[in-house]
Amino acid sequence: MSGTPATGTGPTRHDAFARALHWSMAALILAMLFVGVAMVASVTLRPSLLALHRPIGIALLLLAVLRLLHRVRRRVPPLPADLPRWQRLAAQVSHVALYALMLAMPLVGWAMVSAAGNPVTLWGGLVLPPIAPPDPLVYSLLRASHAWLARALFALVLLHLAAALMHAWVRRDGVFRSMAPGRGSSPT
Repeated sequence: MSGTPATGTGPTRHDAFARALHWSMAALILAMLFVGVAMVASVTLRPSLLALHRPIGIALLLLAVLRLLHRVRRRVPPLPADLPRWQRLAAQVSHVALYALMLAMPLVGWAMVSAAGNPVTLWGGLVLPPIAPPDPLVYSLLRASHAWLARALFALVLLHLAAALMHAWVRRDGVFRSMAPGRGSSPT
């Protein structure tokens, strides 16, 4: 089955900056999910993993803001004209949820560390200001929230991957190609 290309004069691919942000964030998010699991599972590696997890989380927050700003300022390739309505809705809802989680995860993590009374130290010794007052109850709630948000993000990443592969291998409608790395037809 081959999808019908979208109609209109929009771009056929995301621009190179959007693709670079997408793939670099995808790699960092996957790394963070595995680092997060390892932090919970290993007492001995926890301090080293935290020293890695915190600055990457803040970097992801900054990249997510940059990506969101870029997305609202640039036209994105339209979905195929024959894509069922429920799939269009699923694509829109899942993208909103992905952006929300990419922003919420690092903010909740930062607030959690702040509520624990610990500094968020980045590479180079830069210490971020706390965004929540030290409070054991708030810390406990934020820690549980961070864990549940991580599970939701992991599930959504798997759903996103499944949809991307469906577009690439089943529908072959150009949706995957629009975000695939490398050269191709340039965006218009």
